[in-house]
Amino acid sequence: MFDVVIVGAGPVGLFLAGELALADCSVLVVERDQEATSPFKALPLGLRGLNAGSVEAFYRRGMLDALLKASGADKEQVGTSSDADEPPAPRDVSHFAGMRLNPANIAPSAVEYRLPGPAMEGIMTSLDAVSTVLEERAANLGAQILRGAPVEAMTQDDDTVTVQAGGRDYEARWLVGCDGGRSSVRRLAGFDFVGTEPLFTGYTARVTFDDPQQLKLGFNLTPTGMYLRTPFEGHVGMMDFDGGAFDRSQPLTREHLQTVLRRVSGTDVTISELHLASSFTDRAMQTTSYRNGRVLLAGDAAHIHSPLGGQGLNLGIGDAMNLGWKLAATVHATAPEGLLDTYTAERHPVGAAVLDWSRAQVATMNPGPNAPALRRLIHDVLGTRDGTTHVFRNTSGLSHRYDLGSDDPLVGRTAPDFRFRDDTRLGDLLRDGQGVVLDFTNDHRLRDTTTAWKGLRYAAGPVSNDLRFGALLIRPDGVVAWTGDHTPDPEALTRAAHRWFGEPAS
Repeated sequence: MFDVVIVGAGPVGLFLAGELALADCSVLVVERDQEATSPFKALPLGLRGLNAGSVEAFYRRGMLDALLKASGADKEQVGTSSDADEPPAPRDVSHFAGMRLNPANIAPSAVEYRLPGPAMEGIMTSLDAVSTVLEERAANLGAQILRGAPVEAMTQDDDTVTVQAGGRDYEARWLVGCDGGRSSVRRLAGFDFVGTEPLFTGYTARVTFDDPQQLKLGFNLTPTGMYLRTPFEGHVGMMDFDGGAFDRSQPLTREHLQTVLRRVSGTDVTISELHLASSFTDRAMQTTSYRNGRVLLAGDAAHIHSPLGGQGLNLGIGDAMNLGWKLAATVHATAPEGLLDTYTAERHPVGAAVLDWSRAQVATMNPGPNAPALRRLIHDVLGTRDGTTHVFRNTSGLSHRYDLGSDDPLVGRTAPDFRFRDDTRLGDLLRDGQGVVLDFTNDHRLRDTTTAWKGLRYAAGPVSNDLRFGALLIRPDGVVAWTGDHTPDPEALTRAAHRWFGEPAS
């Protein structure tokens, strides 16, 4: 009997496995594929962007250095100097529908409540690098990972879930499907999956060109679609607005890819060799709930959309960070009533917003007689300070605010990385997955209240910049659950701690 069985050893499943094992849950991860590595996970086809919010999640669990090393990046690319008083202006704000933006246009209000720290920017990485770091962490914490075990059946009752994988039955108190867009768990558990059908078939491929100079670098919107040529030799992506008809319907041949590329690029470019290719669509679907009994979903199993903007991986990491501590508390019977249901309540709106963001980009890129006028309009909007700021807020992973029933603008947001005078940071305090009470008052008046909860850590003292707060309650996922002024009310903290951490241990 495991506490939790996770189906899917991709980044989302492995991140969640690490979170649960960190909280002393027994975890089994079952994965369909026999091998951990794949050419589709390595560069260039495995190229992915982690936004600042995801990098922050790795930092808060002590994995940032390992991630940077595996990704071939360095600390200067994602952070700022340790003694800086103000966060630097963002260096990169991604793109919208292939239209890149100017970071200098971001308004200062876009980074309100941010403090300088080791995780300020996103990075480019690969699925291989991310998965390697996460699998090592999960295994070191005691999670078991079983490969070559596709899920064949699943049953649940009021107390347990039994999943058949690779010809064997595995029993657990909870099952989490992190098995991708064509999730077996989602289908077997009977989740409702609703949304919109595709407008295009997309392709990503590694090829050899006879005449690569015919294709411009970067995103290229054309009257017939879009193509992307990256600095990686022979790496090309394209979007063919065929209603998603070709995706996985026929073999991906050199001849077909060349025909599509010539059509969407408006050139007679020649592909002499095809080395690797895959297809996808912009089908945008989401389950109506992320929980059905003792079965939960995270990542692409719960929501799918086009890869424009690279938000799928980031969305899944956010799911895992939100779910892990809540499910662990439920396993250990320390969770307050309804805690696990806040997973859907908080993450479903975030997923829905990303799906709409994806749909808006596809609509902007969709060829047709009105397309040029729409693109010019969007381009003009994105050239303004408000437009760039809006895109940054929606793609950085830092602007999400869960509705926790408070008017305080910081409650429900990711916490600033407060730095104490001894250089201890909030990120350091969150590494073990516990909640944190930060007390900046002179009399440390919240100490006794905090120590009543086993799952709360207390940290007190002056910080380099308290942003005019006197105290904060930070959930294990780094989200601010309560704030107080410089004469905080211990009773108010007690109510907030009850809400998120249940009954005190003493």
